[in-house]
Amino acid sequence: MAALSAWFWNERFWLPHNVTWADLADPAPGVEYPKASHLLSALPLALGIFAVRILFERFIARPCAFLLHIHATSVHWRATPNPVLEKVFTSITKCPDWRHLDGLSKQLDWDVRKVQQWFRHRRNQDKPSVLTKFCESMWRSTFYLCIFTYGIRFLWQCPWMWDTHHCWYNYPYQVLTPGLYHYYVTELGFYWSLMFSQFTDIKRKDFPIMFIHHLATVSLISFSYANNMLRVGSLVMCVHDASDFILEAAKLANYAKYQRLCDFLFVLFAVVFFITRLVIYPLRILNTTLFESWEIIGPYPSWWLFNSLLLVLQVLHVIWSYLIAGIAYKALVRGKRLLFYFLSGVREILLSFHLSFSAESSSSTALFLACPVYLMTIYISLLSAVSKDDRSDVESSSEEEADTNRTNDRGVKMAFSPKAENDTNGTNGYAVTTKSWPQIRTSSR
Repeated sequence: MAALSAWFWNERFWLPHNVTWADLADPAPGVEYPKASHLLSALPLALGIFAVRILFERFIARPCAFLLHIHATSVHWRATPNPVLEKVFTSITKCPDWRHLDGLSKQLDWDVRKVQQWFRHRRNQDKPSVLTKFCESMWRSTFYLCIFTYGIRFLWQCPWMWDTHHCWYNYPYQVLTPGLYHYYVTELGFYWSLMFSQFTDIKRKDFPIMFIHHLATVSLISFSYANNMLRVGSLVMCVHDASDFILEAAKLANYAKYQRLCDFLFVLFAVVFFITRLVIYPLRILNTTLFESWEIIGPYPSWWLFNSLLLVLQVLHVIWSYLIAGIAYKALVRGKRLLFYFLSGVREILLSFHLSFSAESSSSTALFLACPVYLMTIYISLLSAVSKDDRSDVESSSEEEADTNRTNDRGVKMAFSPKAENDTNGTNGYAVTTKSWPQIRTSSR
């Protein structure tokens, strides 16, 4: 074990040239440097954060949800007990294709539509209620907002906030301040709590991706702390916290069925995300870790690893930005559609004024009748635009899947689409699926 520890904490990997762990072990009186043992305090803090979350959701988030008329609704249809189908559901697939459906219908002597309905009702039983998702998003939004506010307030007084060269001056002999320690340990404890709670939270399709994301975040925070790269690490954390609370706020608006507010918040989130992840992060963070640090301290093995992880993070930013841009564009189109209906109605009213005044007879009567009619036209047009877009691209708030062969509002029978059922739109992070959204929205009406 001692040999393994010595190999892992090799000074030639972790520290710049001509620096040893002994140089950092005995600082001057009143001075403290980061130590790897400090990271252990994040584990009990994670349990404390998890306990605070339970109390927050129970006594704060749920009452707020009730005020917004969000309640825990029960599943209307439950799947009838069937050992054969239950085994397929739990061990093979939750969304069988036509080959499985045909085989099961022959085995059970059931109609294919009946097998489809059984799997749909069984999936609905495992879906969380809107109340559960609202409480989870409210907790995350509150924490992200609080930690971002603390980070901005702390970094505002730090010189490396304004001149990133200070991240590397006198490195690695940089003093650990109480504010920087609390910022780091709180962030680390929160992500540890997310790793714990992910097994009890809402199960989404991106569960493996988000678990790897949380694990990578914990590893990167721990790595930068042990390597005393806290100054640049604090900048990275603050940049990433800037947009997260806005996304969770957009989800809250969606669950409360404030669709216009949801679209506005998501567009705001997209703007902040693009500015922080595609402008500030590469031009400020990557610039200082790649070039300014090279000039001041020079490269060493852990320097290469640290920058490699930051570059991988930037690649993820680009991928997420592409997905977010598609959803933000659809939200903007919805807003423009409302404006188009309004301007069209105003144009019709002005036209009616012109026709009524140009008529030689009954001009006052035409004017009197035209104005209320076209005002009502505007109102109906706006209502129709809102009703067509009453589902959000941020995250689906429907509690149950609609019947696959139901009849739509035009009297056309809707066909079963496995693609529409398989591509859910809920996500913990930013990898939002958008291709199947029109099918989901149409079949849920």
